[in-house]
Amino acid sequence: MLYAGIAARYGSSFSKRCGAQDVQLVASTPAAPGTSKTQSQAAVFATQAKSFLQNAELHEEQFGPSTLVVACDSGEELEQVARSLDGQLTITIHATEQDLKEHVGLLEILSEKTGRLLFGGVPTGVEVVPAMHHGGPYPATTDSRFTSVGTAAILRFVRPVCYQDAPQGYLPPELKDENPRGIWRLVDGEWTRAVVASMVPAKT
Repeated sequence: MLYAGIAARYGSSFSKRCGAQDVQLVASTPAAPGTSKTQSQAAVFATQAKSFLQNAELHEEQFGPSTLVVACDSGEELEQVARSLDGQLTITIHATEQDLKEHVGLLEILSEKTGRLLFGGVPTGVEVVPAMHHGGPYPATTDSRFTSVGTAAILRFVRPVCYQDAPQGYLPPELKDENPRGIWRLVDGEWTRAVVASMVPAKT
């Protein structure tokens, strides 16, 4: 893992989950050689939907190589589990076309719980492109409207300011009519790098 502190916290949560009521350790790798090596023990746990819904601690993320399988007896119970989830960065759906048709309601619930909904894939490959969204409802992020990765990530660090009828001398270079930096700007609904005819009355 990234450093010993993360490995230690994972080890603590791993031990806690091993002792949780109605949770079974289905499979695991041999015990890690020690947190000083930042290696951790991978594992798969399992529980029933009823137990998951009654134990809020099972909803908490284990940051590391651990998976919790929650068995549901019906589509209704599956939706109930989905509604109980906190905000997530990503949610992956592995399903057939028929599964998707039969569980439209589940898809709607999950779309409200995550910032990126994947179908048959894995949530890796975060790339700096306009289509990338790496965010999600709280507590995944503090503001689900923004992404931390991708070209739109700049919006997390800026605040809109309007300069209405400001004299040219008081405008930032990016807003001056002559466009001294030669950047693309949205003027009257069209992207342009051209000089803009001044709307400020000339001094006489």
